[in-house]
Amino acid sequence: MISRFRVLIMGRANAGKTTILQKVCNTTDQPEIYDTEGNEIDAAIVESSIKRGNHNIMNEMVFKSNPTFVFHDSCGFEAGSEEEFEDMKKFISERAHATELEDRIHAIWYCIPMDEHCRTFQRSEEKFFQECDTGHAPVVAVFTKFEALRPVAYGEIKKQLQGASGEERSKRIAERVEELFSSTGVLDRLYNPENRARPKSYVRLQNMNKQSTNCDTLLESTTLALDNEELRLCLVSTQKSNLELCIKCAIVTLVYSAHKQIDYEGYQYSIAKWFPHLKLVRSWLTKLRRDNADALLLLAC
Repeated sequence: MISRFRVLIMGRANAGKTTILQKVCNTTDQPEIYDTEGNEIDAAIVESSIKRGNHNIMNEMVFKSNPTFVFHDSCGFEAGSEEEFEDMKKFISERAHATELEDRIHAIWYCIPMDEHCRTFQRSEEKFFQECDTGHAPVVAVFTKFEALRPVAYGEIKKQLQGASGEERSKRIAERVEELFSSTGVLDRLYNPENRARPKSYVRLQNMNKQSTNCDTLLESTTLALDNEELRLCLVSTQKSNLELCIKCAIVTLVYSAHKQIDYEGYQYSIAKWFPHLKLVRSWLTKLRRDNADALLLLAC
């Protein structure tokens, strides 16, 4: 089984990418940066390079709090030259088709901020989805700063809300938010049949600056978008406190296998393996062999 899960995070500057990575790794620290030889790069040098418009997508970002994740950052290539765009395409193609699974990009998170909803989809983003060969690496579209649509929606229907109850106000604002999101046409453009890279799924993230928020929906969508069970297991193993994600993956395995003739011992193992960080897995397996798979189903409910 591979030991690290590799993600390419993409999107324009100020899309909230660093915040997402920090939430995923449950930290507020900055990542450590390593070059292709595994040498750590001073953070000040990296920041200086970015300000000068130089950025190496090959560099690996790792957070001490969760070193089983390896991140690559496109770092706002949309502001760069055609040469930089071609370098990004080459990197994705090579890493998506790398011989060794450990070296591949396992998932791509493409961040699209909603605080500029009037120009949500830029030409650079359109080029990525039209031209890039992402191989088996699933793309998850991440709509960041989704909370920015709410004040816009409120401003547009403010007069209509006079005299409405709090519950009715919230409902109508939420409906208007959906209308605004739909009016951007971004989903139609993302899922254009002519695109080479179409998202396997998309998520909406909001209020990520608040301590109480997390990226569970992003992790769940990514896990279920993977078509390789080894990668799913690797990603689930990074979530030591996310029992809900483990249960959902176990249930997906269970549902997928439901139409087949059941081998109860193999069936029980197929469920329990999604809980790799629980010390009691071995005792669970022993109990499940004595009883049946219904025990874990009851737990999931």
